[in-house]
Amino acid sequence: MDGMKPETTAEENQDEREESKGCFECCIKCLGGVPYASLVATILCFSGVALFCGCGHVALTGTVTMVENHFSRITSDHATLTDVVQILQYIIYGIACFFFLYGIILLAEGFYTTSAVKEMHSEFKTTVCGRCISAMFVFLTYILGLGWLGIFGFSAVPVFLFYNMWTTCGAMKSPIANLTSVDNICVDVRQYGIIPWNATPGKACGSTLSDICNTSEFYLSYHLYIVACAGAGATVIALLIYVMATTYNFAVLKFKSYDHSHSTKF
Repeated sequence: MDGMKPETTAEENQDEREESKGCFECCIKCLGGVPYASLVATILCFSGVALFCGCGHVALTGTVTMVENHFSRITSDHATLTDVVQILQYIIYGIACFFFLYGIILLAEGFYTTSAVKEMHSEFKTTVCGRCISAMFVFLTYILGLGWLGIFGFSAVPVFLFYNMWTTCGAMKSPIANLTSVDNICVDVRQYGIIPWNATPGKACGSTLSDICNTSEFYLSYHLYIVACAGAGATVIALLIYVMATTYNFAVLKFKSYDHSHSTKF
């Protein structure tokens, strides 16, 4: 009986080593099936959309407040601006919900296709419907990427307008401004089409303009527009990564399906 103990211990140690090796191989296999490109794109997409939607929503509200308090005293003059801002905010809600779901779907599709293309030693099966769905994701992501390029350009417009106003306020503090009257330095928001030409006062000059630039609405809105624009740019990059990842996965799936269909004939 004593002679059996070393053999039993050796067998147990061997089983433990095999079990440990099996867990290690299982972990490596799981890590190999992670779609890292889709994962990075999903994190970048969620971050970019969150920045664009959150900061854009607050910045639009601050813009309306600033126009109401300093550039348009009559409600009817900025009623159209208020309606447009409300519509844009509702669109922001829809964008946030849609891309939250779409990002999860693309990540799930990335997990499925990556696991499939890495399954080299077992029987590989795919259907025409599956390949069509994968191709649909490639096309849809490409279209959304083009749309976000437009959103990125559109989000740069308020940054440009606020930057001009910020620069004008800074010019009044420079030594060059002493050569002329500070009251002659003005910003007229009516020329940007934000409010109609008959709106009063419509513009701010001199010390009034300087006070507007020091308000929390202007300072916060300006920087939030910058962050929102950066978020839109991050989303464009994320969708570009999505396009490359989904295109690669679709191509490999189609190739392996073609190769498998021909190999079964022989």
